[in-house]
Amino acid sequence: SGTSKREKQYQAHPAFGDRRDGVISARTYFYANEAKCDSHMETFLACIEAAGQASEDGFSAIKLTALGRPQFLLQFSDVLTKWRRFFHQMAAEQGKADVAAVDTKLEVAALQESVAKMGIASRTEIKNWFTAETLGVSGTVDLLDWSSLIDSRTELSKHLVVPNMQTGQLEPLLSRFTTEEEQQMTRMLQRMDVLAKRATEMGVRLMVDAEQTYFQPAISRLTLAMQRKFNVGKPLIFNTYQCYLKDAYDNITLDVELARREGWCFGAKLVRGAYMAQERSRAAEIGYEDPIHPTYEATNAMYHRCLNYILEELKHNTRAKVMVASHNEDTVHFTLRRMEELGLYPADRQVYFGQLLGMCDQISFPLGQAGFPVYKYVPYGPVMEVLPYLSRRAMENSGVMKGARRERQLLWQELKRRVRTGSLFHRPA
Repeated sequence: SGTSKREKQYQAHPAFGDRRDGVISARTYFYANEAKCDSHMETFLACIEAAGQASEDGFSAIKLTALGRPQFLLQFSDVLTKWRRFFHQMAAEQGKADVAAVDTKLEVAALQESVAKMGIASRTEIKNWFTAETLGVSGTVDLLDWSSLIDSRTELSKHLVVPNMQTGQLEPLLSRFTTEEEQQMTRMLQRMDVLAKRATEMGVRLMVDAEQTYFQPAISRLTLAMQRKFNVGKPLIFNTYQCYLKDAYDNITLDVELARREGWCFGAKLVRGAYMAQERSRAAEIGYEDPIHPTYEATNAMYHRCLNYILEELKHNTRAKVMVASHNEDTVHFTLRRMEELGLYPADRQVYFGQLLGMCDQISFPLGQAGFPVYKYVPYGPVMEVLPYLSRRAMENSGVMKGARRERQLLWQELKRRVRTGSLFHRPA
């Protein structure tokens, strides 16, 4: 019954048709048609142009819900989550329920026996699925191997089935995708490809924003597809990880391991998250487990745990990079301390810091003056749209007023110092 409740997370619900409802700070898009998605792509291209002209090492953020039909992302997320959950069910059968996701390995022989008992296929057919060609010679299947089986380019994907927890029957995992939906995915990837190529020409990195949990598995999967293609010599595509999610650490460790295994450059942006109120109200209304950590302290602990894991990866992998997108001074201090302990230096430009323009300059400026690469996130557009966004961000960051008072205090101290030294009106040579 618990599993069937969790499946509700990826079902459309009329009460949450407007994705802006309950969203504190994030910009959301609504699907009208493919032409509108093309228009959004042109807007993102303009953002990339602006970032490229303003900086030699800039970033531009994009949202996948602007580049395709969100309903497809919802369905794809449902498929990915069911397939991953099936893996964990098989792991529980093999006594590995409490093993970390990145370390969980299924014994192929036992897996074949379990699948055969379900009546999915004959033992001979199943044996041909799990071969050295597809999974290596270890005799085990980990979650990354398992996820690769869902790739539509493999023959096996046509046979993948999962148990329907409501009916008790097995059903094809990919049967719900129509030809039109497959075309929508193709067009979404094509738009991402256009943006990535333009970003490459302009010397700009793309940060793919994280969105609601019921879209996120698909967003992350499509982002990984782009990272494979474009993160060859250096990270061009940065995936965003929301650390207020309970499964944030599992997601990061799996993606880092995938990058190691496949040889592309890992790039990440770490945030706490922007959809907490909406996520919680939706989980309560529909009836599934709240995906968000119960307290701010738990979210902080997860942020630092994920960040520490990535920083340790950076120590051994000079091609990996991370954007610490935080207004939290404790997080910045934690990052600086761990960088010093690990021998990561500002000049290496592996660790970036980011704050919103107009907020927490008392963090941004000292970091920049100390030689760290610091970025100010610049939202722009019609005044009536941008101002509400900024006011919501101020509300979201409960410490921002405290930070503003501190900024004023620091500025006042600097002003008094200059008055004492007679340098207030000094004209530089």
